[in-house]
Amino acid sequence: MTPKEWWIYQGPGTVEQRNARLSEQRPPWRDFKGIEDPEYAPPGIDDPAWQETYRRGTGYVPDTAEKDAVNTALYLRRPLLVTGKPGLGKSTLAYSIAANLELGPVLHWPITSRTTLRDGLYQYDAIGRLHDANLRHLRQTPDTPVDLSIAPYLRLGPLGTALLPQGRPRVLLVDEIDKSDIDLPGDLLTVFEEGAFEIPELARVARQQEEVRVGTQDDPQARVRVARGGVKCRSFPVVILTSNGERDFPPPFLRRCIRLHMEPPNREKLTQIVRQRLGLDSNADERYRDLVEAFIERRRDGDLATDQLLNAVQLRLKGAWSEEADRAQFFETVLHRLTGPSSV
Repeated sequence: MTPKEWWIYQGPGTVEQRNARLSEQRPPWRDFKGIEDPEYAPPGIDDPAWQETYRRGTGYVPDTAEKDAVNTALYLRRPLLVTGKPGLGKSTLAYSIAANLELGPVLHWPITSRTTLRDGLYQYDAIGRLHDANLRHLRQTPDTPVDLSIAPYLRLGPLGTALLPQGRPRVLLVDEIDKSDIDLPGDLLTVFEEGAFEIPELARVARQQEEVRVGTQDDPQARVRVARGGVKCRSFPVVILTSNGERDFPPPFLRRCIRLHMEPPNREKLTQIVRQRLGLDSNADERYRDLVEAFIERRRDGDLATDQLLNAVQLRLKGAWSEEADRAQFFETVLHRLTGPSSV
């Protein structure tokens, strides 16, 4: 289909033109004033980590509803909450945005029941610092200077790195937020609203060390400047939060997100996904059309993930499981239902 004129992601024009629109189209209440560090350069498309983002992102096939939702979030500088069953490509959407707009490697924050807000903002190795301080104390002589810098023991997490003041936003994937502790969505509200956070350990030593260089999620080496313990963004990151629907979220959290619910792909979209991810043209359709039909039929009685279909097509193209007598066992092995009576 023809791209809509207002789209940035998957929109008309070159990458540079679309990124120019991304920089211009920010609401006044989401205009942040962080000051960039001229000595810090975030990883771009020449970074080795970019290859993984590009590989995952370029094979994604978004539909119109997904493009509309992503672009709405980009215009409003709001997180995009993507819900749907497992295996639909919710996480891959983040890589598709980064690849399409060339925003550098995706910052990935996987969520568990033990995850806290601080885990995403920064990590501080207090025990390591104490251990090293004890060693220095034992080794020092009256003429030996003592380095008490906190910098080597601090590293920004994926959320903290995404909030660094930069000219262009980074893409942050907050994966499976529905698995989090009940407090995490609420804890994120202030950070998402203000686009800023404080590192108390640095704020306490600001009088002695006003500026400290710390590591980032991309690089543990002390690369980026943090002044007086505070980090404030300049371009609000492109935040993609995924949820498999295992829990509900509080209204204040939902109010600050753009919501997108993914439905299982239909026959046409499945065919497009297979073609694009495996680099096939329409002439190859007959070699796997029956697998698409079988996938759709088996999905009626339990959930399947799209990558299971890709696995089945890949095996077919390589000549594996080619005996007709093995067909039923092939489906049970590769297209095994994830939910439903036959999933156990």
